[in-house]
Amino acid sequence: MNEQIKHYANKLQFEMDPSDLFDALNKGEKIIVIDARKPMAFKAEHIPGAINIPHREMNEERTQTLDKNILYITYCDGIGCNASTKGALNMAKLGFYVKELIGGLEWWKKDGYAIKGTQSEPNESKAECSC
Repeated sequence: MNEQIKHYANKLQFEMDPSDLFDALNKGEKIIVIDARKPMAFKAEHIPGAINIPHREMNEERTQTLDKNILYITYCDGIGCNASTKGALNMAKLGFYVKELIGGLEWWKKDGYAIKGTQSEPNESKAECSC
């Protein structure tokens, strides 16, 4: 039983789902959301308020102005993409506290949350967690 508790506690320490992220952002928690995809993908659609730092460009120089005392959430397209995992690893190696968004942009949209970008349509968020 203790191993199960440890396993699930560890998962929650390093992952966040769209509902939890949406709630945290609405509560004004100190979180910066990072889109770890290429700029063209970010321009097309992204989570409102997110910044774009492609995982391949995450280094000390690119992140030097970021506050290491707050939480960063990395995301990418979704389950078929590992840019968020690579981004979370890079940010952790650089000394940042980071979590990965489960399901990425795909699940963010599936849950009904708004997106911004050239391919986005206005979408008032009325989603509720179904878990």
